Amino acid sequence: MADTATEMPVVNETVNATAENVTAKIPATPEGMFVAYSSLVIMALIPIFLGSFRSVRYHKEQKASGEKPETMSSKDAAMFPIIASCTLFGIYVVFQIFSKEYINMLLAVYFFFLGVLALAHIASPILHPLIPPLFPNQEYHMIFTQGPAEKKEEIVNWKFDRKDLLVIALSGVVGLWYLIKKHWVANNLFGLAFAVNGIEFLTLNSISTGCILLGGLFVYDVFWVFGTNVMVTVAKSFEAPIKLVFPQDLLENGLDAKNFAMLGLGDIVIPGIFIALLLRFDISQKKGSRVYFYASFLAYFLGLLMTIVVMHFFKHAQPALLYLVPACIGVPVFVALVRGEIKPLFSYEDHPEAKTEGDGEKKDNVADKKTKKEK
Repeated sequence: MADTATEMPVVNETVNATAENVTAKIPATPEGMFVAYSSLVIMALIPIFLGSFRSVRYHKEQKASGEKPETMSSKDAAMFPIIASCTLFGIYVVFQIFSKEYINMLLAVYFFFLGVLALAHIASPILHPLIPPLFPNQEYHMIFTQGPAEKKEEIVNWKFDRKDLLVIALSGVVGLWYLIKKHWVANNLFGLAFAVNGIEFLTLNSISTGCILLGGLFVYDVFWVFGTNVMVTVAKSFEAPIKLVFPQDLLENGLDAKNFAMLGLGDIVIPGIFIALLLRFDISQKKGSRVYFYASFLAYFLGLLMTIVVMHFFKHAQPALLYLVPACIGVPVFVALVRGEIKPLFSYEDHPEAKTEGDGEKKDNVADKKTKKEK
């Protein structure tokens, strides 16, 4: 019955692209609970699928332009959980000292601008073809640099047109809706945009780096959920579109529902960038197969279902990465073992030319030293 609804911790949120846990009430009706969790699962799968294929296009454009991408090294991956832990604890301390209303006011403004840009980037390919040809379009190019003329450092290099400005304006309407009403639909639009952009642009250059990152965040998630109340406290105080939410009382109260189940963006983006890397590995093999991508995608789906089932059964907060990390790493490694492709899988790099250039420079230096000795 509605008056006997119990408090139940739900899946974790994200601070600095990491996972955190939140709580939400469980509705009295099994139907409402099923709709809420099913919707969250679907909303988690969509950005991983779209972001993975968008990452393929992004890397192709980078290689075509000769641009060197910023990739995460193994050292960066190993340090990330430590940095995330310090950030999480720092936010916890800030919320203990200062009023969370003022902090969340600043966060709302910050995420308003980020959300508008992220949503515009996702919406542009969809809205541009819908703009009438009679629209008075005009192209612009904004360049912003710093430093003296002989040592200019480029800060902004943005090519855009009036259609882009129109899309940004429409995204701004969604931003104002979120800023004023904090409506869950506006929150989800921003959350989905953040997730797709994160999976598209965040780059793991190798499978081994991905394993180090996911393994470290596995320990991070388990420790901060089961070992302390820091993550839950921060997540309950932190109001920002860094989570996807869906009302469990939607069937009863419609769009004005208030009883939400939640899924943190970290549980989507962190496994998502690893799954996107597996898709790029599939494409690099030039066999017309996407076996690693679809295997890991299915593993993520099953891992997320396991998280929800265990959470519902034990009625206790569950670190989602506890189930997602073994699934997303274990399944593709098992597929590689069966197919005899462990070595190609772990030797794959998105941009090996960067390493090759470094090796070439080292070889040249060695050759120069050898020549000098001979002289």
